Amino acid sequence: MKATILIAIVLTAAVAGLSRAAAATQSSTTVSSATSKLGRILADSRGRTLYLFENDKRGHSSCAGACATYWPPLLKKGALTAGTGVRAKLLGTTKRKNGTLQVTYAGHPLHDFGAGWYVLAPAGTKIESDRA
Repeated sequence: MKATILIAIVLTAAVAGLSRAAAATQSSTTVSSATSKLGRILADSRGRTLYLFENDKRGHSSCAGACATYWPPLLKKGALTAGTGVRAKLLGTTKRKNGTLQVTYAGHPLHDFGAGWYVLAPAGTKIESDRA
């Protein structure tokens, strides 16, 4: 029994280590289109919904510090890739105050979550529907 538990712990640790290594060596940042109750939306490579923040102006993010902790920016890691349903010419980046590059779409810096934030459609427009 102890041997079985030990093997399970070792395997769990190995899988966790491989997952972290894979994330650390991510060769691209992909933005794709996904279907939701709101219609077609933008999603990151993990399938998570991407949002725009209306306080972001002229292609630059105003979300830093605690804001960025709770609503993390989508940061460029490796090549920037347009996934299915996304217009490559609308993808871009903006330099954050800390020097990292945040992914933009149609000039909107992309974020992972937040109240007062909007889902972004593949056309580059915010979705204001209350169909959730």
